[in-house]
Amino acid sequence: MRPCKQQGLFLKGNEMIVEIGSDTFECEVLEAEMPVVVDVWAPWCGPCRIQAPIFAEAAQQFAGEALFVKLNADENQDLVRRYKIMGIPTMLFFRHGRLVERKTGVQSKEAIAKRLEPLLTMLPEQAEKQEITGLFRWPFRRR
Repeated sequence: MRPCKQQGLFLKGNEMIVEIGSDTFECEVLEAEMPVVVDVWAPWCGPCRIQAPIFAEAAQQFAGEALFVKLNADENQDLVRRYKIMGIPTMLFFRHGRLVERKTGVQSKEAIAKRLEPLLTMLPEQAEKQEITGLFRWPFRRR
């Protein structure tokens, strides 16, 4: 049983995607014991509708290892401003209560997995060091 009051659930196959809002964000995301992937979306957004089934597939792939949540950008403007969301869909990746990765635009299941897999074993000290506090990680890392 989850300690947080959930706004709603999207049941897709065997996995569960939780719909969160400003009132449950801290509990569901920042206090989570596992990695959290936040899909920032809006009902009117065409690319968000394309992203939805891909997000559900990734949630099924990582069921029990990571929490996948959806955040409606229109209904949660305070969080959109706080995390400087400039376009949707945007995915925010959290570990140990810290934003450690972000990506805007439609992402493939493989791209989501590539960003999520390192978070599965990330230590709190690593999350603190890798935390993103602005639009980008600074200084920019060359890959």
